[in-house]
Amino acid sequence: MPFCEVRKTQQDSEDTELNHDQNNNNNNNGTKIFYRTYGHGPTKVLLIIGLAGTHESWGPQIKGMVGSDLPNEDETRSGGCDWNPIPDDNESGGGIEVCAFDNRGMGQSSVPTKKSHYTTKIMANDAIALMDHLGWKKAHVFGHSMGAMIACKLAAMVPERILSLALLNVTGGGFECFPKLDLKTLSVAIHFLRAKSPEQRAAVDLDTHYSKEYLEECVGPNTRRAILYQEYVKGISATGMQSNYGFEGQLNACWTHKMTQTEIELIRSAGFLVSVIHGRHDIIAQIYYARRLAKKLHPVARMIELHGGHLVSHERTEEVNQAILELMKASEVSINPNEWTNLPKKKSGWIGPRVTLIRINTERGSNISNVLYILSRLNIFLLYLFGLIFLAFENGRRFLKSLKPVKVGPSLASDDSQ
Repeated sequence: MPFCEVRKTQQDSEDTELNHDQNNNNNNNGTKIFYRTYGHGPTKVLLIIGLAGTHESWGPQIKGMVGSDLPNEDETRSGGCDWNPIPDDNESGGGIEVCAFDNRGMGQSSVPTKKSHYTTKIMANDAIALMDHLGWKKAHVFGHSMGAMIACKLAAMVPERILSLALLNVTGGGFECFPKLDLKTLSVAIHFLRAKSPEQRAAVDLDTHYSKEYLEECVGPNTRRAILYQEYVKGISATGMQSNYGFEGQLNACWTHKMTQTEIELIRSAGFLVSVIHGRHDIIAQIYYARRLAKKLHPVARMIELHGGHLVSHERTEEVNQAILELMKASEVSINPNEWTNLPKKKSGWIGPRVTLIRINTERGSNISNVLYILSRLNIFLLYLFGLIFLAFENGRRFLKSLKPVKVGPSLASDDSQ
C-alpha cells in the first residue's frame, strides 16, 4: 500500500505537540497519508479532495487526463497495461502523472483524534510532504471544496512549486462554509446528522452533491438518482463511514480556514494561472464566495460557472476536464494573465463591496445599492446565527448522551424503609 509519512521535520514548529502525539499513536511514524498515482510523464498533477471524500472521487478527472483511473500500482501488479498511450517520464517526452490522496481523517489515511490537528495549513503541509515523497519539485494543483481551501493555503506557502491552480467549488472558509439558508438545506443538514448507515448517507449525499435536474434525468429505465444511489452505497460500504474524529476534524479545518491579504498577494504575484470552477446550483459552497475569491485573484484568475451542484466535477465532467486541460496548456505556453482572465478589471480607488455600492449609488442617484448591501449583511448575520444554533444543538445532544441515570439498588430501598 502506498503511504507517505508526515514526520516532525515536515511540519511547522507550531505542530510539534501534534507530531509528538501522532508519533505515539501511529507506531512512531507520524501521520500516514494514503495516495495513488496514475499515468506517466514529466507533467505532474496533485489532486486534493474535499470534506469526507476519498481519492477515488477524482476518478472522472484522472481518466480525462491520463486515459484510465487504474492506479500505477495495479498496472505494475498486472504486468502492465496497453490502455495508456502516454510515454514514460523523460525530459523530452510528454505525458501526465497524477497523484490523488486521502486527506487525514478519511479513507485509509491516519485519523488524529484532536480537532486542533486539522487545519488547512497542517493539511497543506501533508500535501507538501507528499510532493517531497514523490520527488516532485513542481506540480499543477487542483482542489475541490475543502481541498480547494487546502490548495489555496498550499499555493501561498510554496508558490514556487505551483504550476497552476484550479479551485473547484471553493469558499473562503469560516462563515462562508455555511450553506444556502433555506428549508431544503436545513432538511439536508438534519438528515446528514442522522445518517448512521451507508444507505442513509448515500441518500443525503446525492442531494448535497448534485442538482435536482441532474438526479431526475432518466438513464434507460432508471433515473440517475437510482443508479447513483447504488454506486454510493457500494462506495461508502467499501471505504466505511467517516469516523466522528475525522469528520469533526475536517469540519474544523473548514471553519478555521482563512486566506489573509498577504497570502492572496503571494498567489497573485507568483506567476501561475488560476481557474475558479463552480456549479451554479451548489447548496454547500455558495457561488457568491467563489466569485469574490476569483476577483481577489485578478488578473491571474478565470471564473468558470457551470450548470451543476457541489460535485460539478462529476455532474459536468467534460466541461470541467476541458477547463483543467486549458489551464494546463495556458500555463505551459506562459500566456499573459490579462489574456487569461475573463473577469473585469478592478476599478482603481475603490476597495470592497460596500464602497463600490456607495459609488454606484452616488452616480445613479439611487438607494437600491444601499438596500442590497444591507440585505447582504443580513444574510451573513443569519448564516452566522444558524451556525451558532447548529453548534448549540450538537453540544446539547452530546451532553444529554453523556448523562447516565443513577440506578438505586434494592438493598438501599429496603434500608430506607426500615
